[in-house]
Amino acid sequence: MARMRYIYNEKTCKYEPVFVSPKAAAKRLLRFLGISFLIGVAGLVYFNSRYPHVDETLLAHRNQELKTEWQVLYKQLDRTSDQLRALEHNDDHNYRVILDLDPLDQSQREAGVGGREKTSESILYPLVRTAYDKAEKLKNRLDIEAQSLKQLQDELEKKEKMWASRPAIQPVSNKDLKHLHTLFGLRLHPLLGYVRPHNGLDFTAPAGAPIYATGDGTVRIAQYSETLGNMVFVDHGFGLQTRYGHMTKFIVYAGEKVKRGQVIGYVGNTGTSVGPHLHYEVLYNGTYVNPINFFQRDLKNQEYEKLIEIGSQSVSSLD
Repeated sequence: MARMRYIYNEKTCKYEPVFVSPKAAAKRLLRFLGISFLIGVAGLVYFNSRYPHVDETLLAHRNQELKTEWQVLYKQLDRTSDQLRALEHNDDHNYRVILDLDPLDQSQREAGVGGREKTSESILYPLVRTAYDKAEKLKNRLDIEAQSLKQLQDELEKKEKMWASRPAIQPVSNKDLKHLHTLFGLRLHPLLGYVRPHNGLDFTAPAGAPIYATGDGTVRIAQYSETLGNMVFVDHGFGLQTRYGHMTKFIVYAGEKVKRGQVIGYVGNTGTSVGPHLHYEVLYNGTYVNPINFFQRDLKNQEYEKLIEIGSQSVSSLD
């Protein structure tokens, strides 16, 4: 039973009971509940601020782990970018210089980056957007470099074929060579008795000494001629041809592929000739050129100049 409250009445000099109306009781109850609610909310806020929820703690820890992983990813992207930059530098300043190709300018290497940057604008998180942009730029540079390396590979294969085709060695070995007649241009023919063009070099060697193809190519002619005797014409491509005359015999046929250093015949004295030797010619785009220019690398500068001096002297040739 609830305790009764009393209040002193000065008029009657008595303590009289206090009766609370339902409306007043309701107001008191609501005030009590409101104050209790505010105290509870304040306590909850204080508690949450001092003691985070377990799920929030786990999420914060995971978030920190993700940030650490992103930092590692950034470093890996930067390291990969540095390695790619070194490859691009070698590409532009070494590989392309060797192969006579122009370096790629910066605009070519960054082609297409703008469109990918627009795509990243749809990503809400700045941390992820930055990593995405880095990765996309790196991917773009890798694509361009892959295309560049493919171009370098194709050019290298072309150059290797051209270098292998170049008539770069002597057609007669030095161990068999007795004398090299550097007679190129107008010379007195030893049998015909008048001056006529001598469009090659004469390699004096014993009959039967092997004759080598001076570069890779395809045999176009292998037959007998009244002037050059047993002769072989080799087409090396790239505008280059070599011709070999006065063989005692040839051992290749028209249409055959030959390699530099392959034996194609043997020194002889067939055709219009005064002794065993090889008459050797080089043509570039249909024009005779002095074959001595193609094996200058095998001679010292003084030796080469001496050969040119001897070749300019007016002496008779062997054919």
